[in-house]
Amino acid sequence: MKKSKDTTTESEILNAAKRIFQRKGMSGARMQEIADEAGINKALLHYYFRSKQLLFEAVFKSLFFMLAPELNKVLNDDSNLFDKIKSFTANYISFVIKHPFLPNFIIQELNRNPEFVTTLITNEYFPNISTFKNQVKEEIAQGIIKPIKPEQLFINVLALNVFPFIASPLLEGLLAINDKDFNKLMEERTTQVADFIINAIKI
Repeated sequence: MKKSKDTTTESEILNAAKRIFQRKGMSGARMQEIADEAGINKALLHYYFRSKQLLFEAVFKSLFFMLAPELNKVLNDDSNLFDKIKSFTANYISFVIKHPFLPNFIIQELNRNPEFVTTLITNEYFPNISTFKNQVKEEIAQGIIKPIKPEQLFINVLALNVFPFIASPLLEGLLAINDKDFNKLMEERTTQVADFIINAIKI
């Protein structure tokens, strides 16, 4: 008789794995550590997740699909463009401060396994920027913001939010700061990034 998987145990494994991945990253984490953190043996962990990569992907999906609907909601609500940029930035940075391995994992998967990223794009909650693009065009026409391609503006918003987390070890070295100081700087960016972008595009 085939053994069924218990959702509670699976949830406990995912939570334990998330804590280990946050502390040690993908390369530094060990399956035995995750099993110990979850309070189970390694054989049971492998029953639920055959490899560390599969477990990492499961943790990533669980986090990504907590964040993606919120970002999608911001991009498609009725707020003005400036408020939209503020909300997007605040939501993204606040979330990634709590889950700092997320941006690096996305880059890793883009390079290693493009098919995995395709599964994210086809998900119904994956952010859709059509409304954002139309809104940029409308506010340019109304003389609210300077002419800029909507795609370029979105890339600017995304890049200024994502890059510091991807380059955190380099930035800590260049700025001569520790993890605590880095997180403080990131918290400041929840408003400063949006202000910088808005000041650059408003008329």
